[in-house]
Amino acid sequence: MSIDYLALANAGVEKLHPYQPGKPVEELERELGISNSVKLASNENPMGLGAKAKAAIERVLPELARYPDANGFALKTKLADKLGVNTDQLILGNGSNELIDLVYHTFVSPGQQVVFSQYTFIVYAMATQAHGAEAVVVPAKDFGHDLDAMAAAITEQTKLVCITNPNNPTGTFLTRTELEAFLSKVPKQVLVVLDEAYTEYVAEDERHPSIDWLAQYPNLIVSRTFSKAYGLAGLRVGYMVAHPELIGVLNRVREPFNCNSLALAAAEAALGDEVYLSEAVELNRREMARYEAFFEKRGLSYVPSRANFITLDLQRDAAPVYGALLREGVIVRPIAGYGLPTCLRISIGLEQENQRCMDALAKVLG
Repeated sequence: MSIDYLALANAGVEKLHPYQPGKPVEELERELGISNSVKLASNENPMGLGAKAKAAIERVLPELARYPDANGFALKTKLADKLGVNTDQLILGNGSNELIDLVYHTFVSPGQQVVFSQYTFIVYAMATQAHGAEAVVVPAKDFGHDLDAMAAAITEQTKLVCITNPNNPTGTFLTRTELEAFLSKVPKQVLVVLDEAYTEYVAEDERHPSIDWLAQYPNLIVSRTFSKAYGLAGLRVGYMVAHPELIGVLNRVREPFNCNSLALAAAEAALGDEVYLSEAVELNRREMARYEAFFEKRGLSYVPSRANFITLDLQRDAAPVYGALLREGVIVRPIAGYGLPTCLRISIGLEQENQRCMDALAKVLG
């Protein structure tokens, strides 16, 4: 007798589709019988693993038969010192993605509302649906967040607001004035997740003191990750900073040992590797400028970005161009699933990888 497993699932799961990551190089080369492809689809750090993080991983290898530190004491201590907070304001996760879902799992109930922008991190929409909540999707403003409209969309049923800054998948950036004005309008019982996964790529004179805002806005949760600028995407480690009592509630629900020993050791080492981080940021700045110059020379529209990717707007269906780039051995990210069918998101790679992408685009677009 067959079983309808979907009928057994929670109500929000029925219309949910799995997250679609960037296409792996191995998959493309297997499908097309090609080699030497480049992947510029998942906003990874193209420099690879830093030397200090690698050394830390090697030191931990003999201890892998034992469970990791469930509380991540050493990493939290180093983070607290760097950010100027107490360790009880920090929670670690298997990437910031797990922590975002943990916020939903802990605070969002069926029938409640979650407010987010039209073009933003797709996990917000997925988590809202999975938890049976109502998505309040606010139309985008210049490919980013319309904070005035988002504030106006908050009702008595709103439990959570999600903001990504710089935004993914478009790279747009909200100013300090805009964010502070928005936070001042949000009722204290409404939680705000400020996802700053790409904050290290923002110039220091533009970066916001978001951690300092926690003292004034106890409903604010700042989310960050080691997957981007710190080059640890494969190890999955992120963190959130918030009011200690809010963190305490999240810890009641958090899975034990959710960060493995390699991730904890590598993140702690990466946090102290300022040379690696500055080189990664400088590479991104330099290569971003090359993409902008390439697009402008060819009269192509793009969204100015503060992150480690740039969104190209072809102003026509981007799927054929994406497919043609694959045949040239270049993997970028189609973002029709984000509501942007005319756009391709291109991660900033090494100089030779970016040149390969530009050459392929020139060929494909004629």
